[in-house]
Amino acid sequence: MHKSAKNFHTETVASSVPPKQSENAAIPPLNLTMTLMAAPSKHIAPSLACFPPVVAPDTRVLILGSFPGEASLVAQQYYAHPRNQFWRLLAAVLDEDWSGLDYPQRLQRLMAHRIGLWDVIAACERSGSLDAAIRQPQFNDFAPLHARCPQLQRVCFNGQTSGKFAPSFAAAGFETLVLPSSSPANAQLSFEQKLERWRKLL
Repeated sequence: MHKSAKNFHTETVASSVPPKQSENAAIPPLNLTMTLMAAPSKHIAPSLACFPPVVAPDTRVLILGSFPGEASLVAQQYYAHPRNQFWRLLAAVLDEDWSGLDYPQRLQRLMAHRIGLWDVIAACERSGSLDAAIRQPQFNDFAPLHARCPQLQRVCFNGQTSGKFAPSFAAAGFETLVLPSSSPANAQLSFEQKLERWRKLL
């Protein structure tokens, strides 16, 4: 029997190594543009929380999104919207068939390839799923990444919202890559055009 998705998140994080002194520079303060910092509206949903990171001590590549969409929050799964192309893109990049895998199995395949997942925003207020509707964001603390994932080399950003963090991660010594969003809202590029860029992830 497979573990539940929620428990899989928790147990994956628990496998991280204890904090230790990093030889690399600390990640400097991270800021998004003020377009995400507008005052809350009475029409905005109450504060929402993101998922725990899916990482391990041997994680080499970390993919950062912005914040889970409504379908993901309901399912308690990263990239749960049926039209989000994230899992299809990753399977194609890794040249594997994931069509018959459930969510815990997909996470296991990612981790087998030393790929981790997280989001830049820890909590926010939002109505709907669009990044443009995010208000009052609180950002995740990335400072412990060097200690939790000592083999982490590259941080990739799923879309332009999370991609605004790229300069700070680059300054901290990570390789960075901003990818076209896998969201169904990003309809300007075809799947094949997105895949061409996503192949640079590894």
